[in-house]
Amino acid sequence: MLLKYFYDKKLAQASYMVGCQAKGEAVIVDPARDITPYLEAAETEGLEIVGALETHIHADYVSGAREMAERLNAKLYVSDEGDENWKYEYVNGLPHQLLKDGDRFQIGNLTFEVMHTPGHTPESISFLLTDGGAQANEPIGIFTGDFVFAGDIGRPDLLEKAAGIKGTSLAGAYDMFHSLERFKLLPDFLQVWPAHGAGSACGKSLGAVPSSTTGYEKRFNWALKYKDKEKFARDLIDGQPEPPSYFAVMKHVNKAGPELLSNLPAPEKLEDISQIEAEIEKGLQVIDTRDHQLFADEHIPGSINIPFGGSFPNWAGWLVDYDRPLALLTGRDQSVNEILTALQSVGIDSTEAIMEAEAALSQADKKESYPEIQPETAGTEIIKGNVHLLDVRNLSEYNEGHISEAQHIMLGTLPERIHEVPAGKSVLIQCGSGLRSAIACSILQAKGVKDVINMTGGYNAWIDHKQLKAAVK
Repeated sequence: MLLKYFYDKKLAQASYMVGCQAKGEAVIVDPARDITPYLEAAETEGLEIVGALETHIHADYVSGAREMAERLNAKLYVSDEGDENWKYEYVNGLPHQLLKDGDRFQIGNLTFEVMHTPGHTPESISFLLTDGGAQANEPIGIFTGDFVFAGDIGRPDLLEKAAGIKGTSLAGAYDMFHSLERFKLLPDFLQVWPAHGAGSACGKSLGAVPSSTTGYEKRFNWALKYKDKEKFARDLIDGQPEPPSYFAVMKHVNKAGPELLSNLPAPEKLEDISQIEAEIEKGLQVIDTRDHQLFADEHIPGSINIPFGGSFPNWAGWLVDYDRPLALLTGRDQSVNEILTALQSVGIDSTEAIMEAEAALSQADKKESYPEIQPETAGTEIIKGNVHLLDVRNLSEYNEGHISEAQHIMLGTLPERIHEVPAGKSVLIQCGSGLRSAIACSILQAKGVKDVINMTGGYNAWIDHKQLKAAVK
């Protein structure tokens, strides 16, 4: 048996290649949209990808299952649990098998057994894997999807908070309680292979290790210590991070079936900034992917800065309007293909034009900038009443500690709540470290609030400065 781990840091998303080397066959569990890494690995290992397994209809990224079925004629192994609202709509006409609790299927000498594990979503299933090639008659591990993570479990409130399906949070929490009771009956030696790691919004305290065991999770996972269903449900729902707004889009895309990547038109490479400037007035979205300090120094009016880094797909999903065309201004040393792949991983397929940001700025008649100041300077401006302080961190971060004068608007919701920012003063913006607040500065300027200031280092630097002053005194 071959087990190979794939991890997308930007999405905190894990997928797996499981291969029977004796038969030369492999399947991918919870594949990402870009299937190139799996094809390369299969070629290296001398395996043919014959199937794609889905633990549930994903909400945080576009699945590559359809891509595999269409391009490779791989068989889809997907859930048939849940009611009519949780059925895959695109599988008819493609090789597939609909799965219920207790179903089994073979890939070479490997046996997969389905375990219905609702809670995160009604249709969620896990896969128990038994290696027949090793003459084993018990499973070696379980692919849990968004059911059990290392140190955490899947959140039950996404359907209500992101997809707007009322009343599902509590019902999902109850389902999760019963699913965990079944999990507790599994033997302690099973390896646990989850679909996400630290940084995912699918839970609130995911561990950074790539795998665990059932025995370890039974002993140390906070969520597996409850005996009272009602207290468990309350504690599970409480404190979950804000779900990105694009989760509702992803649910629909993965249910109905994403567009094949080969069908997406290639963006036009522009050499004249006037083509973008004219379209901004008509509603074109422009994302500048450069480092936030470069953007602060100089940028095209109307553009929004989402630096290409670890959280790029998440903030793009929050802030890009999926129904409007998009243009990109990229840094000279940035990979356009990597940026497009990251956007497409969360279903942003609307990129129509690309231009190098430095070239665009050299041609532009109008440019903007904004200043950045240190916490000690910021404190003076706040005390004098010269600025309005805006905190764009998550609500949980704000509740744990904040500057008393700060207004709180979480970054992802800022475009819809700009009207809540008082006029008449400079807006000083802070987050935890200075990155999210830089994005917020660009949003406010693009929306017409021009007098903005970024606090470098954010709340963390503010606290350090306060502690240093106290120590000196």
